Amino acid sequence: MTRYLINRLFISIPTLLAISVVVFAILALAPGDPMAEFATNPAITAEVRENIRRSLGLDQPIYIRYVKWLWAFMRGDMGFSFNSRSPVVNLILQRLPTTLWVVGTAYLLAALLAVPLGVISALKRYTFFDQMVTTLAFVGFSLPTFFTGILFIIIFSVQLRWFPFIYNSTLRVTNWATFMAQVRQSIMPVMVLVLFQAAVLMRFVRASMLEQMNRDYVRTARAKGLRNFVVVNRHILRNALIPVVTLVALDIPTVFTGALVTEQIFRVPGIGALLVDSIFRGDTPVVMAITFIYAILIVIFNLVADILYGILDPRVQYAR
Repeated sequence: MTRYLINRLFISIPTLLAISVVVFAILALAPGDPMAEFATNPAITAEVRENIRRSLGLDQPIYIRYVKWLWAFMRGDMGFSFNSRSPVVNLILQRLPTTLWVVGTAYLLAALLAVPLGVISALKRYTFFDQMVTTLAFVGFSLPTFFTGILFIIIFSVQLRWFPFIYNSTLRVTNWATFMAQVRQSIMPVMVLVLFQAAVLMRFVRASMLEQMNRDYVRTARAKGLRNFVVVNRHILRNALIPVVTLVALDIPTVFTGALVTEQIFRVPGIGALLVDSIFRGDTPVVMAITFIYAILIVIFNLVADILYGILDPRVQYAR
């Protein structure tokens, strides 16, 4: 096990380096000038723009900029934003709590709903409950989040006036009233994400359960006279959740990067909104930092999924 983990870590390093090279090259060679915003400002002359360009290192060759960026990133320095002049790490840390609150809450609720619904739907296959849950899952899976977001705004904000349709980023939770206001403004973006994520997870759990229910070891357990509750909990559920654990582990990094579309629709000031805004503004350091952190999280949670896979299924042998 230890040798397997060490090998995986050694494989992860060149993988991350290759990802960083590709992403850095794409961003550096992409059309557009990071100094374009200054060109429209008459107070900033061409000489000043050139001095700013040199101070940011944009006049150096790509490979030198990449080596400098990589060395700084390894020391925890993600550089400075081209637009706000703030440290990139500060920008990310400012947006992270909002993203975890909205996207993290949504994923947690989706998992809590999807697993029991998927299990019950599989156990009660072809019943009215199964058909109803399956239909709702298809609806949630088929509708894109930008459509459900706008639909929720029209129904619950414009028509019923229950919830605000724009997320108030200046709201600070200091008492019970402000906490409830925070909850009210989070309900619609959270529910949009829950509808989609729960549908995907529920379909996956149901399919995994049905696959295990027809296995020989299940028939053997029933032939031994074990109660249905024991067969489901000790045999079917444990094996059915193994691929689900992998799916959930690979989805967790998306919580960090936020929900790009949903954050834009509801003006949620999360990391997803920061990423989209930085792409439009050509703010390369911010885009590079968020993208590379996402790649690191993917590699880490891939490893976590492999470890959990071995814990849940003792038959899995770790190759050297």
